[in-house]
Amino acid sequence: MRFEAITRDRLTDALAAHADALEPDDGGPWLKIAVDGAPAARPADLAESVAEALRLRGRAVLPVPTAGFLRPASLRYEYGKQDPDSYFGSWFDTGALWREVFGPLEPGGSGRVLPDLWDPATDRATRSPYQRLPEGGVLILHGPLLLGHWFPFDLAVHLRLSAGALRRRTAEDERWTLPAFERYEDEVAPADNADAVVRADDPGHLAWTGLR
Repeated sequence: MRFEAITRDRLTDALAAHADALEPDDGGPWLKIAVDGAPAARPADLAESVAEALRLRGRAVLPVPTAGFLRPASLRYEYGKQDPDSYFGSWFDTGALWREVFGPLEPGGSGRVLPDLWDPATDRATRSPYQRLPEGGVLILHGPLLLGHWFPFDLAVHLRLSAGALRRRTAEDERWTLPAFERYEDEVAPADNADAVVRADDPGHLAWTGLR
């Protein structure tokens, strides 16, 4: 896999330009983008940058964080609060993402997307109102462990960190999650399944594969 250096601004512009020219694979009116990466890679930052660049191109955009679709604590912590296998397979409510985010954006769908579902601080439903994404709009789902669920992404970007960078940039109280990302690399191979891979070991010196 070959990488070439790129600035964050150029990366944002390249992704936005590519997305703006895409047609949804399912034939519907909504484009669906993934910005996949461990929290240490800060996928939300890139997702928001691309969202703003697309808005400047006249597109309606809805960024949705997977952090808003955690499962209740009773399910997340069934095997303890620091179980990496649970983090890998049980923390994020993929069923709710299918139902509340992707379902409404299928061809013939309502376009009414729930931007978040669960507040981990209160361990209660957020009760956020639905947001209608107009036809021609773009969903950007961002967060960790996004690939491998058969989500219908039209464009998937993976932020890659080396094992050393991932450890350095992960907060000490969250390093128990590191085996989950090792498992993700082994079982899902996100770099092989993404349309673009961004090497983000140094946030100030990015490199990417280009779009495949």
